[in-house]
Amino acid sequence: MFVAVACDLGNEDQKQQVHNLLIQYGFNKILESVYESAAIGENLLMRLKRELDKLIDSYDALRFYQYPFNDTLVISSLKEKKWRKLTIRL
Repeated sequence: MFVAVACDLGNEDQKQQVHNLLIQYGFNKILESVYESAAIGENLLMRLKRELDKLIDSYDALRFYQYPFNDTLVISSLKEKKWRKLTIRL
């Protein structure tokens, strides 16, 4: 599954912690605060999301783009400590 992550983090320490965690999970930094991986599984991605949820504050934001996930594009976002999910059938 292809996954891209866009990060909007306000604290430099958190940016470094999130960067290290994403690199540890096999993501490559593409642009400033944008990472992608084509080799992450669904279970590993769920674990990553839980770990990221613990790291960031309520004013930070993350967005995950997953494709293909059951023949759909799934956009998951974490904002104000709440996960939201948008599913687009292609």
